[in-house]
Amino acid sequence: MQTDDEIRASDSRGTAAEDVLGPALRDTEFNPPRRQPEPQPGALRRKAAELTVVVPTYSEHDNVTELVRRLKNVLADLDWEVVFVDDDSPDGTSKLAKSIGATDPHVRCIRRVGRRGLSGACIEGILSSSAPVVAVMDADLQHDESLLPQMLHEIRQGADLVIASRYTAGGSAEQGFSDIRRWGSETATRMARTLMGTEVSDPMSGFFMLRRETIEDHAKALAGEGYKLLMDILWTAGKSLKTVELSYRFRERRRGESKLDTLVTVDYLGLMFSKLFGGVLPVRFLMFGAVGVSGIAVHLLVLGFALSTLDLSFAWSQFSAVMVAMTWNFVINNQLTYRDARLTGWPFVGGLLMFYLACSIGSLGNVGVASWIYSFHATAWLAGLAGAIIGSVFNYAISSALIWKRK
Repeated sequence: MQTDDEIRASDSRGTAAEDVLGPALRDTEFNPPRRQPEPQPGALRRKAAELTVVVPTYSEHDNVTELVRRLKNVLADLDWEVVFVDDDSPDGTSKLAKSIGATDPHVRCIRRVGRRGLSGACIEGILSSSAPVVAVMDADLQHDESLLPQMLHEIRQGADLVIASRYTAGGSAEQGFSDIRRWGSETATRMARTLMGTEVSDPMSGFFMLRRETIEDHAKALAGEGYKLLMDILWTAGKSLKTVELSYRFRERRRGESKLDTLVTVDYLGLMFSKLFGGVLPVRFLMFGAVGVSGIAVHLLVLGFALSTLDLSFAWSQFSAVMVAMTWNFVINNQLTYRDARLTGWPFVGGLLMFYLACSIGSLGNVGVASWIYSFHATAWLAGLAGAIIGSVFNYAISSALIWKRK
């Protein structure tokens, strides 16, 4: 048994230990961990989005604020977000969108540098979303945002794809299109419906909604080039999708300048032919080849004019025709094939000179390959075709890598 002195010594040691460790012991054993303060209500707290609206932009600074205001009005009862995918606009579109997003949790922005094109921007925006449903619309206020809740309702009812159509009963494109753009759009639409065998009235629509998993499942098969993603989706996955069309009236642009000129129809046709070839040949290569074919026609016209009207020798006539045809090819490719990397000013002049050089080297390759194949007793047309293909591939590769290279 402990004596009274031993008990007093033990109590004394316990008291000393408690004096040293008491605060720590009390905090860990008797006081529960202090709860973290609740985040203040503000921009960082919101529900997960059910709907992501993807808006590709280029120089749409004047329309961003108004579009956000309209979306907030029509989607007030939904969990949503808008993602602006901006192709590095020089007018500060991405800067404005990000400044709005700093205080508004519904707004996000992706700034793309060195990449252009509506289809690629839309795919990138869709893949950045975690919402189960995504919509695509333009920033120019020509699409009727009030249709979005109805489109979402159709998705909730089982549709995989909902298209806002200008060509169904009640729809119209008269205000938003010039006569030539309307003709081009209608012509391309008829061709697409014939080639794809689809009953969709407006496969060129830029306003549609679909389940995100559709893009996730088919992203690698999509061309990702050009300006008409919907047609690419319909061609790639259309037969497996339950599709609904809703009519709307295409509005007139009030601010900014349209980036979709009449050449979009040609770009659209390039995408269709690429799909016909199973996507093996890139859209840009097909367009480059089509421009080359038009250059042959220009060459023959200039050759005939120089011989018959200018009375030049054949050598000078041929030289003139070659130079005019190469210049024609460069200008058209700059305007159409490489419109997303279009050259202006002194870079245009430098690019033209480099194009002359590339085509000259390509011509030597053309002749060399054709002569080599012909030496094996091949038919002239086969040897000539092989040489032309080799020359075209070389010219395309040099043009893409050195002349219209992406920054």
